[in-house]
Amino acid sequence: MSFYIYTLGCKVNAYESSVMAANLKKAGFIELSKDECVDIYIINTCTVTNTAGNKSLKMLRQAYRKNNQALLIVVGCLSQVESVNISKFPNVGIILGNKNKSKIVDYIVEYQKNKKQIIDIYDLNKVDFECMKLDNVNQTRAFVKIQDGCNNFCSYCIIPYTRGDVRSKSHKDVLDEISSLVLSGHREIVLTGIHTGHYGSDLDNYDFADLLKEIVQITNLERLRISSIEITELDDKVLDIINSSKIIVDHLHIPLQSGCDKTLSDMNRKYNVSYFIDKVSKIRKIRPNISLTTDVIVGFPGETDFDFETTYHNIKRINFSKIHVFPYSVRKGTKAELMPNQISEVVKKERVKKLLELSKELEISYMQKFIGKEILFIPEVYHSSYLIGHTGNYLLIKALGDESLLNTDVPVIITEVSYPYCLASLKNKIS
Repeated sequence: MSFYIYTLGCKVNAYESSVMAANLKKAGFIELSKDECVDIYIINTCTVTNTAGNKSLKMLRQAYRKNNQALLIVVGCLSQVESVNISKFPNVGIILGNKNKSKIVDYIVEYQKNKKQIIDIYDLNKVDFECMKLDNVNQTRAFVKIQDGCNNFCSYCIIPYTRGDVRSKSHKDVLDEISSLVLSGHREIVLTGIHTGHYGSDLDNYDFADLLKEIVQITNLERLRISSIEITELDDKVLDIINSSKIIVDHLHIPLQSGCDKTLSDMNRKYNVSYFIDKVSKIRKIRPNISLTTDVIVGFPGETDFDFETTYHNIKRINFSKIHVFPYSVRKGTKAELMPNQISEVVKKERVKKLLELSKELEISYMQKFIGKEILFIPEVYHSSYLIGHTGNYLLIKALGDESLLNTDVPVIITEVSYPYCLASLKNKIS
């Protein structure tokens, strides 16, 4: 039987979809492209915003239209909180939340045997970490999920309800998975989770810094990247390891969400702007050329023009190298849904546009710092005689070269910026 997986949302969902696909293929199922008609459609849903939830339902309807005889399987965050509504869609045979995605084959076998709809939703505050391992990703970069769940309860966010309490993968399982991936030729490992830096809060006397300290000692690991981490989790223990290890790349993604203290308080974030700026200063003292990227939400309820301009000013002051900008989207079931002074879509759109323009300006400025500098990158794609890939600090490099250099360390000299690329020449071609 053939299958296709629609994946929406975060890198954790992408990781879990890859695990499901690998398990299905090992069991003899055939993965086809989204343009082909398949026997089984799996929709790995997101519901971080109402827009994301609606898009998940759109994918479900789209799958049904493609093949109204197919088995439809819905998993993930939306089904975790809306399983009853989803169960009413035609051809939906299996509904899972955010537990047991790794057992997808068993569920399909059960459904094929009994032909009865399966709904299996767990209380995620009462479950252990579901250990998943991935061994068939590309040779450049492999994602390793180290934790699940979130206890932050930001006022705009539904994730603590769809993902449950923080649950950590055992450090032995993490180290074994990374060692196996490195042994099979992967050059970069990306640590990911719903609240990555909160790893270990449910473990005895073992935290995220302890995990980092062990990972960077793995033989032949070239790069270690943290997918995203809260500013409050970059404590002295973590910064000491970043300072001492060249394995950890010169890039951190640290969500700011707002550059205005009033808005941060309304969001129930756990820091203020001054704290954020002071911590960034510490980071840059130990890593002067680090790329710091961020997430920002605009148009949060009650955000005045002055509040937005304060955010804009502080983003420039922090000098991020890239900003991911999101208009606030009402999410049913969150505190922010009931807050007064909701912002119009027109105003949100204007603010998004202004921050995206600033983001491009800051990104180009950061890229220009490296013109004339030698830097290593790992080519991931070969297209029209060009090697394309990323440096440790996530510059996107484009250089003339040979396909044989894919997935190897390639020293280049950056010659100019042609957004979104840094154009470069292979060092050995110059010398």
